[in-house]
Amino acid sequence: MRLLLVEDDVSLATVVERGLQEDGYAVDVAGTMLDALHDLDSNEYDVAVLDLGLPDGDGVQICRWIRERGQHLPVLMLTARDGLSDKVDGLDAGADDYLTKPFDYPELTARLRALLRRPSDVHQPTLEVESIRLDPATRVVRSAGVTVPLTAREFSLLEYLMRHGGLVVSRETLLEHVWDANYDGLSNVVDVHIANLRRKLSAEDVIETIRGVGYRMGAEVVA
Repeated sequence: MRLLLVEDDVSLATVVERGLQEDGYAVDVAGTMLDALHDLDSNEYDVAVLDLGLPDGDGVQICRWIRERGQHLPVLMLTARDGLSDKVDGLDAGADDYLTKPFDYPELTARLRALLRRPSDVHQPTLEVESIRLDPATRVVRSAGVTVPLTAREFSLLEYLMRHGGLVVSRETLLEHVWDANYDGLSNVVDVHIANLRRKLSAEDVIETIRGVGYRMGAEVVA
C-alpha cells in the first residue's frame, strides 16, 4: 500500500516513516502543503496521513483539495490540536478519522488498517480491458484470472491507461500523471515500464503502441 505522510516535524516524520516502511507501506513524506499537493497531483495513494498545522497551510486545506477533485482517498488527520472545533473542521473537510498527538504507534497503524478495510466506493468499480482486471480498492490486478504482482508505479501506470481505455495517451501525459516533474520528458522511463507491464501481464498486444505519440489500451473510441 502506498501512503502519503504530511508532517513538518522532521524527527516525528522520520520515526513514523521508518515504522510504516517496516510494516510494508511505501511511504512518501511531505513537509509542506505545497509539497503535499504536488505529490497528490503526481501519484496514486491508498491512504494519506495529514498533519493539521503546516508552515504554509494545514491539513484541512489539503483534505478539501482532495475532496473537491472527487477523490475518495482515505484521510487520517494527525495533529497536536485536540480542541473539538479542530476535529469538527477536519471531519467536515472530508477526513475519515482523527488522531491526536502524542499517540501510540500501534494505534496509528490500527486506524490505518481500519480505513483500508472499508468497502470500496461506488465510484471505484473494477476496471476491465480484455483479459485484464484491476481493482482500485484492493490494488489487485489479474490477467486471465491470474493475480499479477505489480510495483506501485506499474499499478498507477496501468490504472491510468485503463481509466482512459480506447484513447491514445501520450508519454508526456503519463509522465505528468504517474511520475512527477523530476523526470525528464525525453527519458525512456515510460517505455521501460510499459515493457515491464506487458511482460508481467503476459499480454503483449493489450497495450498498443501508437508510433510517435504514445499508448492505447483497449479498442479505439469511435465518435
